[in-house]
Amino acid sequence: MINKVSAFIRKEQLIAPHDRICCALSGGADSVALFFALYLLQEKFQFTLCAVHFNHGLRGEEAERDQAFAEELCAQYGVALHIGRAQVVAGDKGLEAAARDARYAFFDTLSEKVATAHTADDNAETVLMHLIRGSGLKGLGGIAPKRGKIIRPMLTVTREDVVAFLQEYSLSHIEDSSNASDDFFRNRLRHRLMPLLKQENPCLSENLSQMAMRLRQDELLIEGMMEEKLPSVSRLRELHPALRTRYLRRFLADCGLTEAGAEHIALLEGLLYSDNPSATVHLPMGIILCRNYDRIELKKEYAPIVPRVLPCPGLLDLPEQGIRISCTPATEPRRTFDCFTVYVEGTLTVRCRQSGDVMRLQGGSKKLKQILIDRKIPAAERSVIPVLADDRGLVAVWGIGANLDRTEGTGNFVEIRFSSIS
Repeated sequence: MINKVSAFIRKEQLIAPHDRICCALSGGADSVALFFALYLLQEKFQFTLCAVHFNHGLRGEEAERDQAFAEELCAQYGVALHIGRAQVVAGDKGLEAAARDARYAFFDTLSEKVATAHTADDNAETVLMHLIRGSGLKGLGGIAPKRGKIIRPMLTVTREDVVAFLQEYSLSHIEDSSNASDDFFRNRLRHRLMPLLKQENPCLSENLSQMAMRLRQDELLIEGMMEEKLPSVSRLRELHPALRTRYLRRFLADCGLTEAGAEHIALLEGLLYSDNPSATVHLPMGIILCRNYDRIELKKEYAPIVPRVLPCPGLLDLPEQGIRISCTPATEPRRTFDCFTVYVEGTLTVRCRQSGDVMRLQGGSKKLKQILIDRKIPAAERSVIPVLADDRGLVAVWGIGANLDRTEGTGNFVEIRFSSIS
């Protein structure tokens, strides 16, 4: 076993000289084997060994026994030990997932690399679990040799190797009683399915683990072809489905849906090919994605502008939009993008777009809604575009300019200026 661990560390470059490596030590057979293997390899790879034990608070006296065992083992070999504790409760994904999340959250607080005792058998079980659930290539890649500060030096080691190693060095370990229970999916697979499959192929664990690592390399190659940002809708439509699916899965993860299934990808692809350039799709965890013409985005909630009077002379700040609007009596005609003269009748109000708003630009009159559509303003953002109106109707729109019907003739002319709030 020690040769397998040593070769895998070197092949995957898991440990560098002068690293501090913290072995995750539950007290079980695999973790004790990893602990002692790393203890023996310290000089060879020039690293410093410590250990970490996490007490999940789930098995009463047995959990305290496990912690005491880890403390005694580390004291015996002069290895520093970090202790983490929590009272884990089952979440939406179940007790096993909650315990894992709590454990890794504690590992993340450590400054050292953390070595976990995942074996070839664990990797094979993980591949089968993903296969049963209908995973893609990434899931079939099984357990990563390293992820962030987590390293897994025993992925080529079988449980038979572990048993022989413990016997060779007369190492004791403890058994977690929950490992005998079939309450968890992994345990059922380990106790029932794996023995049947190993009757067909005794080398099943090694073969599946090696296959997983090859598939992981294929996945890394494909991921290396991807750009950092999500491409445009038109570009996504042109991509090979293998790349497009990966972009969509990564985008869903960035939006908070870390375990996106095929049905979620299908919903997002429906958004890509929708005839509606402002279509939306609802996903788990309250995630709403929207199509904004040639972009897919996480939908933002925009509060419509509350109508407010713009005095003349005077100014009005719209902090949500970062815009300042000023109104002064006109001294000379102006017509630029953000400053123009218009005549008003009655009270000048800043509000959001309303049904029936019409304005005239070069080329004729159009409904404001159609003007915004033509300019590809996303539907969700149209209610936060400031509109100036008086007793007669629409006067001007931020980002578009003045209604040409209000720039000609006689009347009470004022100068309107849009600027950024500094």
